[in-house]
Amino acid sequence: MTNWWRDKVAYQIYPRSFQDTNSDGIGDLRGIIKRLPYLKELGIGILWLSPVYQSPNDDNGYDISDYRDIHPDFGTMNDMDELIELARHLDIRIIMDMVINHTSDEHEWFKESRNPASPYRDYYIWRPGKKGGLSGKRKLPNNWTSFFAEDCWEYDEQSGEYYLHLFSKKQPDLNYRNPAVIEEVKSIMRFWLDKGISGFRFDVINVIYKNSLENGRKRFILTGREHYVSCEGTHEILRDFRRTVLSEYDCFSVGESVMVTPKTAADLADPTRHELDMLFSFEHMETDTVIVKWFRRRFAPKRFCETIAKWQNALEWNANYLENHDQPRSVSRFGDDLRFHEESAKMLATLLLCLRGTPFIYQGQEIGMTNFDFTSMEQIEDIESHNVYRLASRLHFPERFRWNMIRLVGRDNARTPMQWSAGHCGGFTSGKPWIGVNENHIKINVESQTANPDSILSYYKKLISLRNGSEVLRSGEFKAIRISKDLFVYDRYLDNEKITVIVSFSKTFSRYPIKGELLLSTYNRKDFDGSLMPYEAVLIRREDLT
Repeated sequence: MTNWWRDKVAYQIYPRSFQDTNSDGIGDLRGIIKRLPYLKELGIGILWLSPVYQSPNDDNGYDISDYRDIHPDFGTMNDMDELIELARHLDIRIIMDMVINHTSDEHEWFKESRNPASPYRDYYIWRPGKKGGLSGKRKLPNNWTSFFAEDCWEYDEQSGEYYLHLFSKKQPDLNYRNPAVIEEVKSIMRFWLDKGISGFRFDVINVIYKNSLENGRKRFILTGREHYVSCEGTHEILRDFRRTVLSEYDCFSVGESVMVTPKTAADLADPTRHELDMLFSFEHMETDTVIVKWFRRRFAPKRFCETIAKWQNALEWNANYLENHDQPRSVSRFGDDLRFHEESAKMLATLLLCLRGTPFIYQGQEIGMTNFDFTSMEQIEDIESHNVYRLASRLHFPERFRWNMIRLVGRDNARTPMQWSAGHCGGFTSGKPWIGVNENHIKINVESQTANPDSILSYYKKLISLRNGSEVLRSGEFKAIRISKDLFVYDRYLDNEKITVIVSFSKTFSRYPIKGELLLSTYNRKDFDGSLMPYEAVLIRREDLT
């Protein structure tokens, strides 16, 4: 088997917001089928599908109640089979989200586990409360806190005990100390691989194994994390997955990780360890935050690019991204979505697609979709945002500060519907969309950009085509040449060929004199004299190979 996934560009689809075909306001599988030719024309080779499984949708599908069935909002299993087959015909491989740290509390396993005598009891982490001293009041089993700004233990009256949930209380954590759970997960993976998908994106994969339930050291966020982040038990499980399941198929795995360092990330994704093929890390996405993602500091391109370069050198192969379903829009965050919208969107495209590793584009990124234009919490759907807003209210944060937290950081920034046209609801649906459509769809949409050879979309097509045809950009080595306040220069080189990528974050003119053949410019210029326009990026084939 070859590492085919190293040569392809991946595209993440958030199905609820991609394309609706039955006018219920929710995107569906037939909508994805409809848009496969668009993805093919864009140059996409891998399609990452966020969850389409049966789910009560407490966390928009990341709370799964049946891993072997499709939620009716998205269609049927026949639709899924057709999507897999048609995508493969277009040489587009599908990978699916595999959310295995937790299930929904409406999964049959969990419903059965509420009976202490059930064989499913040990599928989850149940514990009695601690004695409450003189008051007699029941206390939580330990002092851990959750990712969703709440306690991570929920009392169940039927059971008379608490269950652990690192995320929403409707997302109980599975117990990976139970071999039966591991075998269940393997069976689910085989089910989908046998259907013809080409791999998985493992959700929060480095927290699945809890090596202890002791109290944790008190922290501002995630008390208890030293007992479950990147434990050896997780490494053992991943090696088992690779040895007994994944190695039997022509597939790959990419893991979402939390709180990893370059060293702990390498332990998960080093090819010689036979665990994951790639890893999504978050350090570059935290360079504009303080302590937690909800507290923002001014974006500093130098800090951002130094972090990217560090990870390029730390891992043998990176999963590169600037956006996903949990992050704000990159052009609003790292660029300038007002004065230099097109220029900064093209610059960020160049930065992403020319790094060493597999690039992941998020739906709408290729047309420069921006953060949402909502004005109140009543328009917000995301459970995490509501939890954080309530916590900030209890802590007496000013209302303006609370709203700005959600406006700048909330996950709904990436979840507004795909903007296909300037028409009703951006061409996403003929009905009422499940979440608001950004008003700027009138100007920012696929239809208008397809007709414009100088658009962001046209630039993405040109750049992806260049990458797909360049062995240097697909598999060459990386070397950072210069990282300054507003400039990031790096080389990609292989054998006797070298391409220098120059990326400017400056809102004004700048210079980087260099000799060579101009391959591509975000300003579509014909030659390069060393001067850079605001937010310009250029690719230069070097004459000197030293």
